[in-house]
Formats: sequence, C-alpha cells, structure tokens
Amino acid sequence: MLPKVKNESDHNQQPVMTPKQKEPKKPKPSKFMKGLKQWMQVFPFLFLGLTGASVFVIYPLIKGIVMSFQDYNIMPGAESPFVGLENYAKAFSDPAFRYAVRNTFLNTVVTVPINWFLGLFFAVLINIQFVKYKITFRTLYYLPIITSWIVVAFLFRYLFADGDNGLINYLLVQVGIIEEPISWLQNQWTAMIVIWLFHIWKTVGWTVVIYLAALQGIPKELYEAASIDGANGLKAFRFVTIPMLGPITAFVIINLVMGAFNIFPQVYFITNGGPMGQTEVLQSMIYKQAFNNFNFGYSSALGVMMGLTIFLITLTQQKKLGKQRFM
Repeated sequence: MLPKVKNESDHNQQPVMTPKQKEPKKPKPSKFMKGLKQWMQVFPFLFLGLTGASVFVIYPLIKGIVMSFQDYNIMPGAESPFVGLENYAKAFSDPAFRYAVRNTFLNTVVTVPINWFLGLFFAVLINIQFVKYKITFRTLYYLPIITSWIVVAFLFRYLFADGDNGLINYLLVQVGIIEEPISWLQNQWTAMIVIWLFHIWKTVGWTVVIYLAALQGIPKELYEAASIDGANGLKAFRFVTIPMLGPITAFVIINLVMGAFNIFPQVYFITNGGPMGQTEVLQSMIYKQAFNNFNFGYSSALGVMMGLTIFLITLTQQKKLGKQRFM
C-alpha cells in the first residue's frame, strides 16, 4: 500500500485568522456637557453659599438702600412713605453727623499707621533667630483679639477711671508726671485717646500674626545672598524684607482701614458717644438713630453713605497698591 502523500498545499495551509473587530469609539462629550457635569457636582455647595449670602448679605443690603429713601416705620402694616433724598440731606445738616464723620476719619488716620508699625516691629522682633518661644509670644499677642470686647472695655474703664481710683491716674501721680488726676472719659480729646489705645491694643495682635507668618515664609537664601553681597541687617531689611512683604502689606493696610471704620464697640462700651456726643462715630450714631430714636430711614441713609465711603477707599487702595511692583 502506497504511503499517502501529503499535498504541499495542505502542508502550507495555515488556519485563517479573522482580524479582531475593533470596538466602536465612544463619542467624546462636548465642552458644554463636560462643564455642565462639573457644575452639577459643585452646585450643592454653591447653592448653600449663595443662599446664605442672599439671605444675610444681598437682601439686607438692598433693603437698607430702599429704606434710606423712606420714612421707614417698623410697625407691622404701617406705611413707610417715600421721601427721596431727604434723609441724606438731613445728614449733611446735622452737627452730630459732622462730629461722627470727623471722629471716624481721625480714628483711621491715627490708629492705622500706629497699628501697622507696631505689628511689623513686634513681628520682626519675634522673628529674630535668637528669640525663642515664638509660639508663646504669638499667642500672647493674639490673646486680646479673642478676648471679649466687653471684658476689655471694662478693663480700660478701670485703667482710665476718673480720680484716684484709676490705675493710670494713680501711676502718673506717683511718678510725678501729673499733679492732679485726669478726667479721661469726661473730656473730648482724652476720651478719644482712650478709645484709640483701646482699638490699637485690641487689634495689633492680628497684624503681628500676619506679618510673622509672612516673615517666616521668606526664603533664607535671599538673606544669605544679601550677606554675601555685603548687606548688613538694615540693608537686608530694606532690600529683601520690605519688598517681599509688599503684597502682605497691601492686604494688612486694607483690612486695618476697614477695621478702623468699624469702631462701634470701642466707643459704645467706653464712652457711649459722650461727653455730649463729642466722641460719637458713624457706627454708634447709626445704632442710636435706629434702636434708640427709631429713625430707621435716617439710620439706613447713614449706613449707605458709610458703606460707599469704605468701598471707594478700599478700591482706591487696591488700585494704587496693585500697580506697584514689589520685586
């Protein structure tokens, strides 16, 4: 029997491999759908924030502006007639308003430079390398900020009390600086000095903490390079520290100005606007007109003017400081 001869074609024949069928590509989502998906993910968080801002910021702001053009009556169902610019005209003819504006601007002019200088000075002093216990000093300087306004106010009323009962009067008489005790809170300018000291002592710790954090963030390599170039401590402070603190200084000054305008508790708890309304400021006047005299329309007009003033001052500072190049 003859052997079966394999066909050459059978020997070379390979199993036919069918190419893998490629899966169809999914269409890429459009930019609109991608953005919509991102918005849907963050919408619950935005909704809570926008709701809170609308209820506690936007609505009171609009309501206050509307009330400033009315003789507003707080009684339910009572009419609040529209009076136009009468409340604003009344403010400019009111001597108490002129006192309040003067005292508010004086507080800003006096306290902001002193607060800024002391904050920077103590921050640099604490940041020196051989000074230890930096956290302890930072806590001590920040302690007045978290202390209640009422507690600090009573402390200052005791320190600057009239007669021999006040600690400041007692020390000044014992040292021989003055012969008779000073009536600190019964005179216009001495009462203003007490208010300014109260404001500075209560808020300077915030400036110290901000500047101390900024100083610790300056790279040490810059000071090493300045030392190699022959710069001493003062030159390093002038040409390295000051330029590096430029943006922080802009932030600090803007916040100090805004804080100087919000000087209600300092006046209310120390002098309550006395003597004879000579230490009144805009915020204390707004409060008294609304809740003592029930002139809500007039009080709203004062609040609108104060808000516009703060906005314009802040905007001007931001523009000026924004054009500067610190490095």
